[in-house]
Order: sequence, then structure tokens, then C-alpha cells
Amino acid sequence: MLWLWRTLKAPMTGIGILVGQVLHAAHRPDMPGLDNQDPSGVFGSPDRPHLRIALLGDSSITAPGVYPLDACWPRRMARRLATRYRVELLSFAAGGAKSRDVIAEQLEPAVASGADIALVSVGANDALRATPLRRYEAEMSEILGTLATTIPAVGVSGIGDLGTLPRLPTLAQGIGRVRGRSFDRAVARIAARHPNVVKSATWGGQWAFFEDGDPNEVFATDRFHASARGHEVFADAVEPVIETLLAMMERPTPE
Repeated sequence: MLWLWRTLKAPMTGIGILVGQVLHAAHRPDMPGLDNQDPSGVFGSPDRPHLRIALLGDSSITAPGVYPLDACWPRRMARRLATRYRVELLSFAAGGAKSRDVIAEQLEPAVASGADIALVSVGANDALRATPLRRYEAEMSEILGTLATTIPAVGVSGIGDLGTLPRLPTLAQGIGRVRGRSFDRAVARIAARHPNVVKSATWGGQWAFFEDGDPNEVFATDRFHASARGHEVFADAVEPVIETLLAMMERPTPE
């Protein structure tokens, strides 16, 4: 790791290398392009309590390459909750979005949706495409702060190990791993400021599948986005977050 440390001692050099390699990887002619999808939908019996969930973020929500669509993590989550609730998923997410795009295009309609819960998953594109960490933290502070004051319960995904992405060259994987960890810590700092915001765990043993598993099983055919099997791991990671948010909503307000 000494080579990586020396590269990152000159941050702009490291980021420049990362962006160049990410752009090259994004336009590889031997890799297919995959369409973004809309996981919005209604799940569960009409006679169950209504639960509206707003989704904000990037392709981690729009699930390129995940077929059938019900295999994406938002719908897996909704189908699990449908045994107790009439779940309405409203997705405002867009593939390729950065935190600034969420502020510009997704935040206002999500707030206006009247959601009971908001789930945010954005930051990988910021980490891979040269957004300064300080700016990302400021933008995520605005996103989570706005949601926390307008929606009863908010879940946020951290940023995982971007070094596992097989489409990236080796050097970009190393820099992406370091950037992913730094951005994840920023999300944790912001979430800790709000009592109704819960962050998911994005590092640790439950994610070993992405590092140790067969890339053909873990990732979609573009070798960048998670496969249906990968989205199952995402769904398992968000489940305790959802249960915490639901318990938070049901807790009586102190007099």
C-alpha cells in the first residue's frame, strides 16, 4: 500500500488518475451499457397500514442490469414489508447522480411527496468522479438536514469499498477504496447529528461477497453495477435500518 499512500499524498494527482481511469473504464467498447430502471410501485394488501417510502440517489437505486426488477433491493425491501404494510415506493433517483444532483433535482419532490420514510443512497459517483470530500460532506449535510426536518424517519447508505469494482483498473481500485472509506466516514458524521437519521453499515464481513465472490455473480454484465445477487446483499443491509426507522416512528412523542 506504500505506492498508494505516496500517490494520495498529492491529492490532486491521485484524484486526476482516478478520474482518468474511471472515464476510460466508463467508455470501454467491450462492455455493455445498461438501462436505468424505476423501482417505484405499490406492494401489499390495501387493508394494511399505508407506508410511503421516498428513494433518493443514484444507480444503486435504479438498478441497471438487475432482472427481474423485483430483484432490486428497494423492491426486495418493499416485498418483505408488504406482509405488514401497504408499501408505496416513490423513486426520485437517477443513474449517475451525485450529491449536487440530488439537491437540484430530487430533494424538493421527495419532501413534497409526504413520505413516512426517506432512503438516500448517493456518493459513489462523487467519490469516483473527483468531488472534493469537503464539498460532498456539505452537500450531504444539506440533503440529510432537509429530510430530517421534513420527513419523520430517514435512512442513508454509506459508501462501501469501491475497490471491488472489477471494471476499474488496479490503480483506480486502490484509490477508490481509500476514497470510499473517507466518504463513508463523512456520511456517518452527518447522520450522527440527527436523531431520526440512521446509516447502514457498508463495511465489514457482510460485504465480503463483493470482494471474494465470483465477479460474474456479484456484478451485472457491465462489471460495474451490482447484480441481482448483489442487490440481495444490499437488501439485507438495509433491513435493520428500516426496522429501526419503523420503531422510531411508532415511539410515542415525549410530552
